[in-house]
Amino acid sequence: MTQTLHLGQTLNFTGDPFIEGPAAATHSSRGAVLVEGGRVVATGEADALRARHGGAEVIDHGEGLILPGFVDAHMHYPQTGMIASWGKRLIDWLNSYTFPEEGKFADRAYADEVAGRTLDLAIANGTTTLTSFCTIHPGSVDAFFEAAEARGMAAFAGKTCMDRNAPDFLRDTAQSAHDDSKALIARWHDKGRARYVITPRFSPTSTPEQLDALGALWAEHPSCLMQTHLSEQVDEIEWVKGLYPEARDYLDTYEAHGLLGERGLYGHAIHLEPREADRLREVGAGLVHCPTSNTFIGSGIFDMAARVAEGQRIGLASDTGGGSSFSMLRVMGAAYELGQLRRNPIHPAQLLWLATEGSAKVLHAEGDIGRLAPGAAADMIVLDLASTPGIAQRSALAADIWEALFPTIMMGDDRAITATYVAGQRMKG
Repeated sequence: MTQTLHLGQTLNFTGDPFIEGPAAATHSSRGAVLVEGGRVVATGEADALRARHGGAEVIDHGEGLILPGFVDAHMHYPQTGMIASWGKRLIDWLNSYTFPEEGKFADRAYADEVAGRTLDLAIANGTTTLTSFCTIHPGSVDAFFEAAEARGMAAFAGKTCMDRNAPDFLRDTAQSAHDDSKALIARWHDKGRARYVITPRFSPTSTPEQLDALGALWAEHPSCLMQTHLSEQVDEIEWVKGLYPEARDYLDTYEAHGLLGERGLYGHAIHLEPREADRLREVGAGLVHCPTSNTFIGSGIFDMAARVAEGQRIGLASDTGGGSSFSMLRVMGAAYELGQLRRNPIHPAQLLWLATEGSAKVLHAEGDIGRLAPGAAADMIVLDLASTPGIAQRSALAADIWEALFPTIMMGDDRAITATYVAGQRMKG
């Protein structure tokens, strides 16, 4: 089997930079990544690996920084076409933009077109793994997983379930949500690089009966992830309280129906009550920070410092189309800006970790994605740290790798991604 040796700058994490600081990362100004059969075989210094693997094909990326592909832990591929729509908050956003667009996914051909476009935009921006809500239509799930399979990508997704507070054309039932999801699990879960995610949109659009059905389904299939939304906006929280008057808090609307667990993904989690934070930490659930969405639709400021101090498991996501960019560089930049508003300037090592290994950990897939280490999938990007004149002039003055990288985090876009590899295959560049 052919081996390929990628040469360039490399940056590998040996620990969690939120715990260990920047020392959790190892930078090489002339490193290498050896790839065989779509997986990383070895990493190290370029000269040493070239000497040991003289027969390998060599691809020299020059000064490019070789990194794991970005991992987007929460997004909505059906909202790709309506990204950057003006002037709405969450509930109006759903009614004005989201629901009309999602209704189009009853047409399988339309779902196929948007799924392919979404994944190609992700690849162009250096994202090699997406975690997506689909629509209520099982065909929308098939379209997404088939598009990902065609590109060799790791994909996490599920049928969005809603049986109230949505247009008639986007409602299922408690029974059909269970049965459709169960059939999709049988068709896709753990097939190749596909992972099924049980997906109630959020408590306001599901009756207690539907949440019960999905909680029972999760208990039947505990290796699946479960994704939903939690405490995104204050008016949403008040809506939840009115719909579930018996609940102790928003999280209890999931917990009471079997939808709280270690393999649960809770998008946003901005306005948490102390009990909610305690329970999420106790079970080891995943919180997914969506900074570009939180600013774009005016949701609030995620308290990264508090959540880290509690020991929460945290990932990072674009939340397109509520988020206003397909680029995880822009998402990292927004996370930094929101951190500054809470007097918590997040270090570039921490930002990069959130967008790669941190999100992979939330997805319980850290051995496969989000890192360049032996045994991991060779999902890689090459980052140009001087992709525009403005970035180049700043990075030229950098005293270390973090000063060189940070201008690209703050000002970079798809032009900074000179190459994207999925399972070792070059998909961009």
